[in-house]
Amino acid sequence: MKGLLPLCLCVILCNALPFEQKGFWDFSMDDGLNMMQDEGSGIFPTPAVVPPDHDMPSMDLCPFGCHCHLRVVQCSDLGLTSVPKNIPKDTTLLDLQNNKITEIKKDDFKGLTKLYALVLVNNKISKINEKAFEPLQNLHKLYISKNNLEEIPRNLPNSLVELRIHENKIKKVPKDVFNGLKNMNCIEMGGNPLENGGIEPGAFDGLKLNYLRISEAKLSGIPKDLPNSLNELHLDNNKIQAIETEDLIRYSNLYRLGLGHNNIRVIENGSLTFMPSLRELHLDNNKLSKVPPGLPDLKFLQVVYLHSNNITQVGVNDFCPIGFGVKRINYHGISLFNNPVPYWEVQPATFRCVTDRLAIQFGNYRK
Repeated sequence: MKGLLPLCLCVILCNALPFEQKGFWDFSMDDGLNMMQDEGSGIFPTPAVVPPDHDMPSMDLCPFGCHCHLRVVQCSDLGLTSVPKNIPKDTTLLDLQNNKITEIKKDDFKGLTKLYALVLVNNKISKINEKAFEPLQNLHKLYISKNNLEEIPRNLPNSLVELRIHENKIKKVPKDVFNGLKNMNCIEMGGNPLENGGIEPGAFDGLKLNYLRISEAKLSGIPKDLPNSLNELHLDNNKIQAIETEDLIRYSNLYRLGLGHNNIRVIENGSLTFMPSLRELHLDNNKLSKVPPGLPDLKFLQVVYLHSNNITQVGVNDFCPIGFGVKRINYHGISLFNNPVPYWEVQPATFRCVTDRLAIQFGNYRK
């Protein structure tokens, strides 16, 4: 049995303290998900994940081949082609990842009213009955990544807090697909062939998300109709070419923005000023020819990733404000390596608001 992944990822991410760089090379970790193991590695419940229940579990029956313990039913890596029958009614965590399930039928989860987390990662699911999730009145976590879904499931439980549906075949986010999901605060839907036109106006209306990732998609620009409650937005590995003045105007609560591995050439003046609480900015692996304007005005900005661009010079006031009393928090990390900038010409005063010299990474530029 493989190692098991924690279920409380979104809670950890969305309730975390402001980002503090522990080591500069943290940028090499996966954005926002470095606490999570590979989805195919399994899932292990902890007392913090399983809701408290003073009643003793009644796990008298266990589907053939599965492991049942403390209201947890693990049926991963069994070659199953359908959801097993006779799942105990008091199950709170059901693990069905790494199987060959192709369809979720209407009564597959009948009677599982206490189910808290459902893991369907890495199957072959292409069809989900629109009433399949109706019995799951207390479902908080739904992991259905790495399947063959062409659309987001309808009638998701109103209790849902976290949805992971990345690496499917989803091309569209309909206007009403998230209706009634007032508890949802984390959605991971990267790795789908989703374009800007596929996000219908109002698709995220009513959601108060803290975390959203639409990476490795086909976005050509920053979506303008996402929830304004977002604290983290990750749009890395898309086809975004520019950041225009009003692209970020509604995302004033962001403290982490991921735009690495795009084709960004231009960041218009004033476009970053709408994010006064920003702590961390990823713009690495783009096509920028200069340091983005407006960085000195971001009082709480701590980490900026600008490596692997086309930056040829760094001005003395590109990062730090002029005078005193403007920037409140010093930088913990600035990456500028793999840029054609002659670092020996950069004035030392350029980094006067950086914690120490080890927080600055230039390196050698080689073509």
